[in-house]
Amino acid sequence: MKIALASPPFPKSLSDGLDSLKDLTQKAAAQQAEIICFPESFLPGYPYEEFNVEKCSPETLQLALETAQGIAADNNIAIILPMDWYADGAYLNVAQVISPTGELLGYQTKNQLDPSEDDIWQAGTDRQIFLINGLKFGIVICHEGFRYPETARWAARRGAQVVFHPHCSGSNKSGVVPTEWGDKNSPYYEKAMMMRSIENAVYFASANYAFTYPDSASTVIAPDGSYMAHQPYTVPGVLVVDIDPALATGYLAKRYKNVPHGQGIQSL
Repeated sequence: MKIALASPPFPKSLSDGLDSLKDLTQKAAAQQAEIICFPESFLPGYPYEEFNVEKCSPETLQLALETAQGIAADNNIAIILPMDWYADGAYLNVAQVISPTGELLGYQTKNQLDPSEDDIWQAGTDRQIFLINGLKFGIVICHEGFRYPETARWAARRGAQVVFHPHCSGSNKSGVVPTEWGDKNSPYYEKAMMMRSIENAVYFASANYAFTYPDSASTVIAPDGSYMAHQPYTVPGVLVVDIDPALATGYLAKRYKNVPHGQGIQSL
């Protein structure tokens, strides 16, 4: 089956983000992709200071989600839509999962917040596995996938064939533009993508914005840890990759032994 990763420009507004959502979803569907994943906090946009992103009301976000559900149904493609969300009195960073018919299947919360996010969102507490068109997948959001490998392993041990990884890494103001994927002098992010794949034997599909100065690219890694494809740096668009879910055995993740904790430090 074909999966797609969106690399949109950073949204200028919620409306602008919805326009990009529609455009890139249509392009993915035209290439027969069955699911498309957008970057972290895509609606209304990750709250970087340089972008002055407006905090939306629950009602505004609900309307945006309903618009996205219509886009999914119109194009017969599932959408993983990261966005800000209000639930049970908490303000959360989530990834909504919308079926090809526009049905809302639920969402994955960001449970491991970056320390810089402690004053922005509340951390979630649950993890989910989703099933669309026979594809079983989990979602880990940015910092979780880069610094908490346990989150990807949780999904792989429960049968996920793909771990989708919406993230936000880069800037439109300053930085450098990578010239080679996985370069030894680039930030560690792309190396971490390979590790999340090979240590679990599943596909790892990571989506980032098309920043002027990106730290990483939207990328798909095969279950053996090998690079498959990435969206060119700085170029908005959609990356469509043909995967074979049968290759994602989760073999290494399933061999993990949950050894009981010891009784403390022993000395001779």
